[in-house]
Amino acid sequence: MKKFLLVIPVFFILSLANAQIPTPDAYRKAQSELAAKNYWEAIPLFRQFTDPKEYGNLANYAAFHLGEAALGANQPGQAIAALEPIVVGNWAKTDEAKYLLAVSYFKNQQNVEALRTIQKIKNDELMSMAENATYDNLKEVSVSFMIANLSEFKENKGYGEALKRVLESQSILSATERAAYYELQGKANESKNIVKDLVLDIVVILPFTNSSRTSLTSIPKNDFVFELYQGLEYGVEQLKRNGIKVNMLTFDSRRDVAHLQNLLSDPAIASADVIIGPIYPEESDLVSSFAETARIPFVHPLSNLGERFEELDFSYLFRPSVSSIVDGIVEGLRKQNWGKRVAIGYSSSSRDEMLANMLQGKLDAAGFQLVKFEQINPRNTSDFLQGLGIRRGEGSMSVDQVIMLTDDPSIAQPAFSLMESITASIPTLVMDSWLGFNFANYEMLEFPNFYFVGNNTLNFYGEPMRQFRNRFYDKYLSLPSINATIGAELINWVSSNLSDTKGFDLRKNLDQKAFQAGKLTWGFNFQGTHNNQYVPLFTLEAGELKPLD
Repeated sequence: MKKFLLVIPVFFILSLANAQIPTPDAYRKAQSELAAKNYWEAIPLFRQFTDPKEYGNLANYAAFHLGEAALGANQPGQAIAALEPIVVGNWAKTDEAKYLLAVSYFKNQQNVEALRTIQKIKNDELMSMAENATYDNLKEVSVSFMIANLSEFKENKGYGEALKRVLESQSILSATERAAYYELQGKANESKNIVKDLVLDIVVILPFTNSSRTSLTSIPKNDFVFELYQGLEYGVEQLKRNGIKVNMLTFDSRRDVAHLQNLLSDPAIASADVIIGPIYPEESDLVSSFAETARIPFVHPLSNLGERFEELDFSYLFRPSVSSIVDGIVEGLRKQNWGKRVAIGYSSSSRDEMLANMLQGKLDAAGFQLVKFEQINPRNTSDFLQGLGIRRGEGSMSVDQVIMLTDDPSIAQPAFSLMESITASIPTLVMDSWLGFNFANYEMLEFPNFYFVGNNTLNFYGEPMRQFRNRFYDKYLSLPSINATIGAELINWVSSNLSDTKGFDLRKNLDQKAFQAGKLTWGFNFQGTHNNQYVPLFTLEAGELKPLD
C-alpha cells in the first residue's frame, strides 16, 4: 500500500473556485484566506454562507470549504458539523465531501464512521485516496479493533494493509489473529500471482555469538552450535553434488530477541521454504510465531520440548517430543513383558522432569506399579540403584525394570560402574545419548542390562553412515560429532520432503506415509504430527545396535 502524508486536497479549492456560481466579495475573501492557509480567518467567513435557504447551491460549496478550513485548523469536530449535511444530497461534489468527512472522522477518532463513509464513495480516484487515508490513520490502532471490524471493511484495501502492519508488529499472534493474517496474505498472493521457483531455499538461524562471545572466529570447534552448523553445511553441499537445486542462507541470532525480531524482516527469510533453528526457548518461540504467520515450516533441530507445536500448523520438532518419548517407552515395556514393577530416576533438566512426570501417569494407566520415583544426581545415583536391591552380593530386587532419564555423563558413569561390578540382570532403560559416553563399554557387561530409548538414534553401522564419516573426515579432517550428524540428517530429511518433484508442502508430504527410513538415523514418523513419533527401544547384540521387536 502506497503511503503518503495526509494533506487537504488543494485541487478541490482550485476546481471549486472556478465554479459558475455568483460569489459575494466576502465569499471571495474567504476563498483567498483558505488558499493562503489562514484557516482561522477563513472559518467565520465561510460559515456565514452555509444557509441553503438563503444561498442555495453556494451553501454546499461554503460548507465544503468550511470543512477544509476546520481540518486545516485541526478542528475535526467543526469540519464534521459542516460536512455531514452536504454528503446526503446529490450535488456535483458529493464524493469529494464524503472523502473530507471521512478524513474528519479519522481525525476525531471516529474510525467506524470514517470507514462507513468511505464505503459510499463512488469515484475511483477518490476511493484510492480514501484507502490511503485509511492506512495512514489505522496503521497503529489496536489489533482487537481491526479484527473485530474486518468482516465489514475487508474490501477497503487500506484497511487490509493497516491490519497486516498491525499484525506484523506483534511477535506473538493468537489463533484468531493468525487466521486474519492468513486471509489477508492469501488475497495479496492472489493479486500478485506468485509462482514458486524450484529451488529449495533453506534459512538457518543459530546463536553463533552472544553477549560474551562477540566474534565468529572465537567459536570453539567443539561448540554444539558450530557442530550442528557443520552438519547442515555438509548436508547442503552433498545435495548440490547430487544435482539438487538448493540454497542455504545463515543468520546469527546473537541470543538477542530484539536483534532476531529485526532479522525476521529480511525478505530472504520471508521467501524461505523452511527455517531451521534457532535453539533457545525465547528465540524459538519468536521464530515459531513468525513461521505460523508467514506460513513457512520452522524446524527446531535439537529439542524434545515442543508439545505446543502440536497445536500449530507450521512448527516442528526434528526430534521426538516428550509425549512421543513417553509413548515409546510405555509401548516398549508392554511388548517386552519384563514385569510390572518400575523405578524412575530423572535428572533436574526440564526435559527429564517433564518425561518423568508424564511417564508416572502413563505407566499407572497402563497397569504398571511405580515402586520408586526420585530425582538423581552424580552423588546419589548409586544409592538410588542399590536401594532397589541392585547391589553386589545376595538379595532380592524390588523392581523389574529401571528407567533413568538423563543425558548427563556424570550421572551415567556411577550407574554404569555399578552395573559393571554386579552380576544381576535388570533391564535398565536409558536415553540413547549414553551410547556416546566414552567410559561405557557395554560389551564388557556380563548381562545386557542396558536398553536405549530412541531419540533420532544414529544408525552407527549402516553403509550411509560409513560413507558420511569418511567424506566428513576428508572435508573437515575430523570425525563428525553427534550434533554434526544430526545436522546432516536434518538436511536429508528436509530434502526428502521438500523438492521440485514432491512439491514444497511439508505437511502434505509428511502425511503420505507413517514411516520414513533415515539415512544416518533409524527413521521418522511425522504422519499427522509435528514431531518424530518413531521412538523404538534399542539393544546391543554382538556390538551392533538393533531395535527391539
